[in-house]
Amino acid sequence: MQSQSIVIQLFWCVPIATLLMCQGNYITTIGVDFKIRTVEVDGERVKLQIWDTAGQERFRTITSTYYRGTHGVIVVYDVCNGESFGNVKRWLHEIDQNCEVVNRILVGNKNDDPERKIVLTEDAQRFADQMGIQLFETSAKENINVEEMFNAMTRMVLKRRISSLVADSKGLTTGPKTSKEICSVCRALGRTFK
Repeated sequence: MQSQSIVIQLFWCVPIATLLMCQGNYITTIGVDFKIRTVEVDGERVKLQIWDTAGQERFRTITSTYYRGTHGVIVVYDVCNGESFGNVKRWLHEIDQNCEVVNRILVGNKNDDPERKIVLTEDAQRFADQMGIQLFETSAKENINVEEMFNAMTRMVLKRRISSLVADSKGLTTGPKTSKEICSVCRALGRTFK
């Protein structure tokens, strides 16, 4: 079984620094951080290249350079911070401006303390439905729903790539693709098409 490399870009839409859980300590993302993670989804081993970009306004010009070639974007807000949820629409607009076709997921993080929660699930779900994107509420601290979110994004990307390959093989899309290119992508996906 071969690994397929997929680029997934993370945007943490909080007005303060991005926080990642690291051995019980929070560390701030300054600019851009890069991680590689391999997951197995539906029998496929997939290598995810994850670009974690800071959500702060001062890093906005830096993050826009990382859109090119992105297959999926995970827009993250803090469920304990209404302002971060308010910024989601701006991030989605920026993604639409800079990415041709990209899978998107909305994530409400820090969903481990109901007493501090400000952004209601119902409001976030209504917004996600309006935008046509899937919503996940997670807790990086407690590792709640994080795997499910990454698996859902990976499935979305693989499904879109397979659909694109099928359309290309039937001549339904514009843009030249040689049979050699199609076959190499099929092999990389571990799939065969007749």
